[in-house]
Amino acid sequence: QLVESGGGLVQPGGSLRLSCAASGLPLDTVAVGWFRQAPGKEREGVSCISYTGRTTKYADSVKGRFTISRDNGRNTVYLQMNSLTIEDTAIYYCAAVGYGVCSGNVPLWNEFSSWGQGTQVTVSS
Repeated sequence: QLVESGGGLVQPGGSLRLSCAASGLPLDTVAVGWFRQAPGKEREGVSCISYTGRTTKYADSVKGRFTISRDNGRNTVYLQMNSLTIEDTAIYYCAAVGYGVCSGNVPLWNEFSSWGQGTQVTVSS
């Protein structure tokens, strides 16, 4: 039901925009979180947008560089990633939970019930 796209290879300092398209799941009824997992590391919450769209949260490591947004007409959530660094290299996943409000500082993976398959982001010179 959730399909990520937009990953790829980019040089340090570059930008990418990830998309999370939902089918059969109106995104204005769910919170959507972005997570990432680098090799040998635990899954990390990156950003969250509440079901109302009025609340957004970011991990400290991406604050000021990443922006989460939602297009209800396209039923898609985006993660705009700027000023990418090598440390941003990971598989990025989007996930959804019904009527979530993004109450924590960062999304917690075990609070989300629907997951996409992930998209690889590689930052390298």
